[in-house]
Amino acid sequence: MPRVGQAHLDARRQQIVAAARVRFARQGFARTSMADIVSESGLSNGAIYRYFTSKDEIVVAVCEQGTEALPKALTAEAIAGLLDHIRNLARTTDQVRLVAQIYAEATVSPQLAVVVRQQLAAMRAAVAELVPEHRRPLAGPIAEAFVALCSSYSQQLAIRGDVDPAPYTAALIAIVEG
Repeated sequence: MPRVGQAHLDARRQQIVAAARVRFARQGFARTSMADIVSESGLSNGAIYRYFTSKDEIVVAVCEQGTEALPKALTAEAIAGLLDHIRNLARTTDQVRLVAQIYAEATVSPQLAVVVRQQLAAMRAAVAELVPEHRRPLAGPIAEAFVALCSSYSQQLAIRGDVDPAPYTAALIAIVEG
């Protein structure tokens, strides 16, 4: 019997995570069963359980693949671009709804909380690196506030729908520039 290559295994795992992402965003974690993920993925129960022993493991895998498009600089234009990116994700995908659910689930799942804390710490560190030189002594608090405000904007989009990014942009620029 021929061995299956790593690329095939990785593609199957990604197929499962993508299917779970769709169902979780549409139905929420609690209302999504393993059978829903099996159905969405087009794979068998056995195929799913070859890669994941539980739905909780799939939730963590979905979270681990989350990415943020942090700006390359903390300029007004870059910050507006970041918030526009988040807003476009809300308009075209269920990503912001999924992130809201991940944050909520992380409050009751220690394993997921570790992943979310690591991602938030990485975002804060990346933002702190971008703080202008004259504001370096406040890089930590600036990064903390920046990430918190961006997270809040994402949560607002998930709940309220289309939210004007202008007040968030102004607040973030004020935080960065002082």
